[in-house]
Amino acid sequence: MKGAIILAIVAVFVAVRLWFRWRRRASPTRPRSPIGSGPFTGDVALVAAREVRERIRGRIFRVGTLLILLVVAAAIVIPTINSGKVQAERVGVVGALSTPLRATVVASGESVGTTVQLVSETDVSAARKDLRSGRVDLAIVDGREIVVNKPVGLADTSTTAELVLALSKDLGVAEAVEAAHLSPTQSARLSGAKALPVASLQPGAAKGATHTTSLVGLILVFVMLTQYNTWVLIGVMEEKSSRVVEVILAAVRPVQLLAGKVLGIGLVAFAQAALIVVFAIVLAKAVGSDLLHGTAPLVLVSTLVWLVLGYAFYSWVYAAAGSMAERQDQVQSLAFPLSLPIIFGYIMALTTVGAGSPSTFFQVLAYLPPTAPFAMPVLVGLGAVAWWQFAASVVVSIVCTVGVARLAAGIYQRAILRTGRRVQLRELFSRTAG
Repeated sequence: MKGAIILAIVAVFVAVRLWFRWRRRASPTRPRSPIGSGPFTGDVALVAAREVRERIRGRIFRVGTLLILLVVAAAIVIPTINSGKVQAERVGVVGALSTPLRATVVASGESVGTTVQLVSETDVSAARKDLRSGRVDLAIVDGREIVVNKPVGLADTSTTAELVLALSKDLGVAEAVEAAHLSPTQSARLSGAKALPVASLQPGAAKGATHTTSLVGLILVFVMLTQYNTWVLIGVMEEKSSRVVEVILAAVRPVQLLAGKVLGIGLVAFAQAALIVVFAIVLAKAVGSDLLHGTAPLVLVSTLVWLVLGYAFYSWVYAAAGSMAERQDQVQSLAFPLSLPIIFGYIMALTTVGAGSPSTFFQVLAYLPPTAPFAMPVLVGLGAVAWWQFAASVVVSIVCTVGVARLAAGIYQRAILRTGRRVQLRELFSRTAG
C-alpha cells in the first residue's frame, strides 16, 4: 500500500508537469505580461503568483487562519487541562470488608483508569441517602451486593458505570474463590490467570489510531474542499462582475487565466493546511496531549493524496460555475448543487468509520471521483483495499479530472465575457452545438 501511495504522488506530479509543458508549447510566443512577478515563469505561473499574493494579503485569509488556529489550540489544550483533574470514585462500604476484598476494589478501579476512595457507612439506609445526595458514587453492602443510584447499562461509558461492571465481576470471582475454600496458593494462581492470546489472519492497525486518523482526515478534506472551492467560485465571479477579467484577458488566454487561478488558490489552501497540521503537532507535543497519539501515517498520507486529487477535480467545476454568475446572490444557487456530492461522500464516510466495516456501495464510491476523496482514505484505514485498487482509483480520478478540466475551460471561455445576467448552462451547450 505504501508503494501505491508513492506511485500516486509521483503520478500526480508527473501529470501536472506534463500538463504545464504542453500548455507552454501550445501557447503562442508573447511578451511577458505584467500580471505578476517573482520566481515563477509563464503566464499560468504569473496568474497563480497573483492569486497567492491577493489571498495571503486579504483580511479574510488572515482572520480565518487565526480563528482556525485558535480552535485547534482549544481542542488540544482544553482536554489536556481537564485530564489532569481526575476525580476519585467514592465507594461506600456497609459492613465488614476484608483486606483482600479491599485490594480487589482498588485493583478494579485501576483497571478502568480511576482511583477509588472508600467511605465507611453505618448502615444500608445511610448508604442509600449518600447515594441520592451524590456523596458516594456506589455502595458495597457486606461485600455481596453493589447498590447504585441509577441503573447501569452495558452501553454506559461513564467511569462509574465501568467501575460498577468491573466490581461486579471481580467481587463475584472473589466470593466464588472464598466459597470454594481454595488455598492461598490456588487463589493466587486463579487471580493471576492471563487471557488467551487472539491471533488474526489479516494484520490491521489499532482501532483507536485508525478511527482518530480517519476522522481527522475526513474533517480536513471536507473543510478544505468546501472552503477553497468556494473561493474559486467567488474569485471568478468577482473578476467578471468588476470587469477586471476583460483587462487580464488582453494579456493571457482564458485557459491560462483559469488554470492560474485554480493553481494559485490551491497553493494557498495547502499552505494553510500545512500550517495548521504543523501547529497542531507542535502544540500537542508541547502540552503533552495524546489527541494525535497513535495517528496512522499510512492513512494520513493517503488522505493528503486525495485532498490534492479532490481539489484538482472540484476546482475546475467551481471555476466554470463562477464564470456563469455575475452577482453575489447567484453564488449560493450555484454552490449548493455542486456541494451535494461532497456532503454525500462526507456523510457516507463518517457512517462507515463509525460502523467499522465498509459496504459494497461504499466500496464503489471509492472509484467515483466526486466521492473518492472521502471513501478511499477510509478504506485504507480499515485495511479493506489493496494497493492496485488504490492505484486504479487514482488513475480514474486523474483521467476524469483532465476531462472535467477541458469541459470547464470551454464553459469558462464562452461565459466569462457574457454580462448583464446569469448565463444558463443550456445556452452554452446549444451555442456549441450550433
